[in-house]
Amino acid sequence: MTTASIIDVEYEQPACPTQHAWARVPVEPGPAQRAELKDRIRRLLRERNAVMVSHYYVHPDLQDLAIETGGIVSDSLEMARFGRDHAATTLVVSGVRFMGETAKILSPEKTVLMPDLDANCSLDLGCPIDQFSAFCDQHPDRTVVVYANTSAAVKARSDWLVTSSCALDIVRALKDKGHKILWAPDKHLGGYIQRETGADMLMWNGSCIVHDEFKAIELELLKKEHPEARVLVHPESPADVVALADAVGSTSAILKAARDLDAPSYIVATDKGMLHMLRQQNPDKLFIEAPTAGNSATCKSCAHCPWMAMNGLAGVARVLETGANAIEVDPALIPRARQPIDRMLAFTAAHKAGRDAGALVPDIGAA
Repeated sequence: MTTASIIDVEYEQPACPTQHAWARVPVEPGPAQRAELKDRIRRLLRERNAVMVSHYYVHPDLQDLAIETGGIVSDSLEMARFGRDHAATTLVVSGVRFMGETAKILSPEKTVLMPDLDANCSLDLGCPIDQFSAFCDQHPDRTVVVYANTSAAVKARSDWLVTSSCALDIVRALKDKGHKILWAPDKHLGGYIQRETGADMLMWNGSCIVHDEFKAIELELLKKEHPEARVLVHPESPADVVALADAVGSTSAILKAARDLDAPSYIVATDKGMLHMLRQQNPDKLFIEAPTAGNSATCKSCAHCPWMAMNGLAGVARVLETGANAIEVDPALIPRARQPIDRMLAFTAAHKAGRDAGALVPDIGAA
């Protein structure tokens, strides 16, 4: 099996500026204010021909309201599909900035609003386009595959986009056609894919501040306290955490595993925002947060992304009322940034339909 190489790249933007993010987390509204905000949002969605698109990691209120009003709660792949295909002229994306940018790339004619434009992602921040482009230029023989958690500019520099739900299938298909891969930005997800596929992968040295904090030693101790529990792990976690898992996969795969497995309890190693949907879908099962380094960690993660936490009901109401926080992507960048996204969506649609998705991957040297 090919050994993965990891390139450590210095950059000025700190990968983990979370103090500012936590300072921007909205104050929890009281019952009366929560009810008023939800009523106002329902009305504004109708008046603005808008729909809510929420990630599994945002506040439960935003997840529940999205579903109630005809929107969606999903992983980034389904968010991309839904926003592209929905008839609404305005998309309200509750998540982090790259999700809003992806929605705008796929639907440039639509207005894309976000509750807080400063809601970012450590993987995106840790992969600045200038350094990444130079890295790609040093390895012109490699097919560039980037994770969804990247800027529009990084996507435009790539050949393929993947999410954690389709990365294994796409990388395996590329390997089968003889491609050597340049991967960015998450080294843990990249390492997992390399171990599973045996692909030749050169990797950027990035990580998610939440998943990087899960600790195998504490997880082993927690498993001893709950011997009946199954362990569900997102592949952005360190390899020693992944090795302890009963099921490894994307947010949608974790939801499926929780439904399909017959254990009474589950230890979940992903952002704790996910627990809301897990508990809703499985009310008779117990879900336990996997252990992180906690409050003493270098980054105050505590199994929750500070940027995801910046999304709130008041922010949604405000942007629907005012049109503020509209996502803008350079129109000249959109056609090139859309190519790897469209490739991913075509591949996953073919795979889901049982067609030969690998036929969409060109052989080395093919036109």
